[in-house]
Amino acid sequence: MTAHHSVKGASTRLHSAADERLATSSGRKDFWRATLSCWLGTAMEYADFALYGLAAGIIFGDVFFPQATPAMALLSSFATWSVGFIARPIGAVLFGWIGDRKGRKVVMVITIILMGASTTLIGFIPSYATIGVWAPACLVLLRFTQGLGAGAELSGGTVMLGEYAPVERRGLVSSVIALGSNSGTLLAALVWLAVVQMDQQSLLAWGWRIPFLSSVLIALAALWIRRHLRETPVFERRKQELEAERAAARHAPAVTDTRGFWRRTRAFWTLVGQRIGENGPSYLAQGFMVGYVAKVLMVDKSVPTTAVFIASVLGFAVIPLAGWLSDRFGRRITYRGFCLLLMFYAWPAFSLLDSREPMIVIPVIVVGMALASLGIYGVQAAWGVEMFGVRHRYTKMAVAKELGSILSGGTAPLLAAAMLSWSGHWWPIAVYFSAMAAIGFLTTFVAPETRGRDLNLPEDAI
Repeated sequence: MTAHHSVKGASTRLHSAADERLATSSGRKDFWRATLSCWLGTAMEYADFALYGLAAGIIFGDVFFPQATPAMALLSSFATWSVGFIARPIGAVLFGWIGDRKGRKVVMVITIILMGASTTLIGFIPSYATIGVWAPACLVLLRFTQGLGAGAELSGGTVMLGEYAPVERRGLVSSVIALGSNSGTLLAALVWLAVVQMDQQSLLAWGWRIPFLSSVLIALAALWIRRHLRETPVFERRKQELEAERAAARHAPAVTDTRGFWRRTRAFWTLVGQRIGENGPSYLAQGFMVGYVAKVLMVDKSVPTTAVFIASVLGFAVIPLAGWLSDRFGRRITYRGFCLLLMFYAWPAFSLLDSREPMIVIPVIVVGMALASLGIYGVQAAWGVEMFGVRHRYTKMAVAKELGSILSGGTAPLLAAAMLSWSGHWWPIAVYFSAMAAIGFLTTFVAPETRGRDLNLPEDAI
């Protein structure tokens, strides 16, 4: 009982310290700088992936795989898409460990440089007609380095915002990460809407490069802000603990305990399940469906691009609403509702896409993105941060998210394209879509409600 009161008292003091920092002028400045930095960094990451997703569905088949059939060109384009997701767990382990030991700031500077450089260089790759197989090889290499940085960027920004946010508004503040992803998608859609208006010859020759080259502007802005970032109050306290642990280790025999990191894996696998329920449907909605409409159904390329643009605009209302709902009613029930809607979305969605009518196709893609890419992630941001204790939060969260991504979003467009090539029909893809949403739905029954949890606690929520 005494230990319980001691922990509770320490928790109260930690909350007070964080609140006092936000109450000061410099504290508020640090908070808004961190918020802007995380927003820009996530915008950079998702602009990268949205640019690539749109390019893979619309143009990369012609530029890098010109001799393939439309279905095989789509399959090849999404195969290179998946390479980035293979690199993400590697980046999560490497940079997550650095983030937990050296701080959030140093990792966020490294990742923005890595992602910005990789995306910009994609715009310089010669076409297949110029250098042959070296063209797709260069694309694969840059997708790998892009994914390496992205593996830690999203989780780093989520952790930083969660650790800065006032407890009672953590869901709403953390949803800024999703707003960043939405901003990146919106920017990519805007650029592509302009680019696809070009004649086909100009688009294939040089027009497709503009979106990738222009991404350097976001990277430079985010890098400039991050150089002046201050560590979160939670990590500053953790840093003092690390120094005390190192001092104690110098006066004690070296003992390596590898059990501590993974002793409790329930929280880890719970977040993996949540990520599958969100990320798989998300990339099917904004990645595969775009390619399916443009390359298979042969609808005008501006139609799916317009849908992505409209969904991104609506995201500025959907995302904070989802975050607010999770603060008001809880993370679990809000997340469960989004997953349930997604489970029943896929079947009518693909049936309606086959109409090829722009006035039907656009709303279908918009609804899919609103549920999977926007609303559900607006809830997941805070829930993921709260799931883990302070000692290994960055590493565990980053690895769980990226493992979930590679099991869902990273391979979803590729598997969906393979299913389409094999069956010639969309029904296996609808089953696949619903199955991933169902995994997220079932995960909510084993996940704890973490709303208001003290992020200074060392143990995981489960």
